Amino acid sequence: MTQQTENKQETTMVRNLLYCLILTATSWTLSAAVSAQDKAIEKTTSAGAPTSGARAEFLEEISYYEQRYTRLAEAMPAEKYGWRPGEGVRSVGEVYAHIVAANYGVARALGTQPPAGLDMKAVMGLANDKPKLIQALKDSFAHFRGAILALNDSDADKPQKMFNRQTTVRGAFMMIDRHWGEHLGQSIAYARMNGVVPPWTEEFQQQQKPADKPKP
Repeated sequence: MTQQTENKQETTMVRNLLYCLILTATSWTLSAAVSAQDKAIEKTTSAGAPTSGARAEFLEEISYYEQRYTRLAEAMPAEKYGWRPGEGVRSVGEVYAHIVAANYGVARALGTQPPAGLDMKAVMGLANDKPKLIQALKDSFAHFRGAILALNDSDADKPQKMFNRQTTVRGAFMMIDRHWGEHLGQSIAYARMNGVVPPWTEEFQQQQKPADKPKP
């Protein structure tokens, strides 16, 4: 083996190592960013929160959906908030406004009244105002979280009417969870149809990209 060949092999090895290091660092950075956001949400919700039981489990769901809805709403361009797939169907912004209104309405059904002066018609009027609607989403989830903290775990089996159905408080939690999931799926479909990849999916895809092959 000639010295020139050895030098080329050594250069190739160094390049490969550098590409691996760059890819690893990028993945760590993305993972740290997602983890930091998750911890930020947890930090704001942990004070006085139960650590086990039905409420604790449901509070985790609240944090999950709050993050998904707000991040997707932030990723959608403001000019797309009025987009709808067809006549008579909720627009992008109207779906988010519906979640805001539902959070307050469901909290009231569970015994926590909406903030004084809250106007539901005004909430629906925010459908095309991206900054105000995102803030309204955050406020509604915070209010809803307070409604769950106001309950006791002993309430889980108490009768509760939710979405015009008779159930228990625990059953209401499951129904609310399904409601969020239904409209999150709708919002994801709306985003995809407008060329927007959900942020959490985009981050995962970036982490999975193989390193570019080193040029000879």
